[in-house]
Formats: sequence, structure tokens, C-alpha cells
Amino acid sequence: MLKQFKKSLRLTQTNPENVLWYNIRNRHMKKFKFRRQHILRGYIVDFVCLEKNLIIELDGSQHAEQQEYDAIRTRALEEEGFRIIRFWNNEVLFSLRSVLESIYRALEV
Repeated sequence: MLKQFKKSLRLTQTNPENVLWYNIRNRHMKKFKFRRQHILRGYIVDFVCLEKNLIIELDGSQHAEQQEYDAIRTRALEEEGFRIIRFWNNEVLFSLRSVLESIYRALEV
């Protein structure tokens, strides 16, 4: 069931997800490989670099209504050793350079 949902998410990516994916795919970020819409510990994460245990989540307006779920999900993934950085969709669209610099710095850790 998660695999089908993951596939549908890939086919219906938002514009901010497409923009970010274009900039981090194919090892564009310090030669690290990112995966998109990846199943991890029973959750589907937007983007993940497994080599660095780094998850990137893009949040739209729906996340304001699901803060409790996001907090539980974040805690579960952090307990597994993952670091999660979050950006609002508008940040990707209007401050892409800053978003990419933040990701770059997170990969240095």
C-alpha cells in the first residue's frame, strides 16, 4: 500500500518539490545521492540522503493542520538516527539559493 502511495506522490509532485528535486538529484549536492518519496521506517519522506541520514521535508499549508502528526513522525525518524530539515514551499520558490545553502551545510555535518 505504501509503495502505491509513493508512486502516486511521485506522479503528482508539487512545483516546489520539482524545483528542489532538479537541484539535488544526480549527485548535484556534494556528490551525495538523494532519493525522493522514499519509504523509511513506515513513513514516506520527501527527500533523503541515506549516506548522511539527512531527510529534507517540504511543507505546504496542510502542515499547519497536522503539526502533531509531523512531531510524532519527526521524533520516530530522529530516534532512528535521521536528521530532518524542513522548508516551506515558498522558501523553495522564492529563496532557493538559501535553501540549497542550508542543505549543503547540513551535508557537511
